[in-house]
Amino acid sequence: MKLRIVPIVVSVAVSALLLFGGWYAYRQWAVESPFEKMVESYNGVHQVQLDINQTQVIAKLELTTGSNLGELVRQMEKDGKQWIGDRELKVEVKDDAPETLNDLWEEALFPVAQAMENKQYTEITTTLDQLQTKNNSVTASADMDENNVYITLTDAQGSKYIILPRTPQKMGVL
Repeated sequence: MKLRIVPIVVSVAVSALLLFGGWYAYRQWAVESPFEKMVESYNGVHQVQLDINQTQVIAKLELTTGSNLGELVRQMEKDGKQWIGDRELKVEVKDDAPETLNDLWEEALFPVAQAMENKQYTEITTTLDQLQTKNNSVTASADMDENNVYITLTDAQGSKYIILPRTPQKMGVL
């Protein structure tokens, strides 16, 4: 019995194309696209870019000024459960904050980091309240869930969104 090489190669190529093409189409149209449209429909979301793999969903967001980041993440987790499944949702926010807010965040960074390290989360709101008192044009808020602390600094020029994980991460040179 003599095997014909051309029909075998064509069959394998067509099968691989159908298998991987079908998987890509399923992921794009049945998972990624509906989840992206849902997130884009939320109040305060200007633009969304998703990266979905086997273990996590990374949502890169561009938000409008004054959005409630903590509420947005909770809403994404709740409403998107059918598309996310057991994957971890990681949210990254595009940082286009004005220089004044970046300077204020640098000023508050050490007390906030110390509060995070000591798990004294009420100290974060105290620090943000002091920041607001010192700068009347700035509104600062903090929100928390079981995974992250969400800090929002807003002034007339824009907003700065910070996501701090509640579980300590290794820092420094490895």
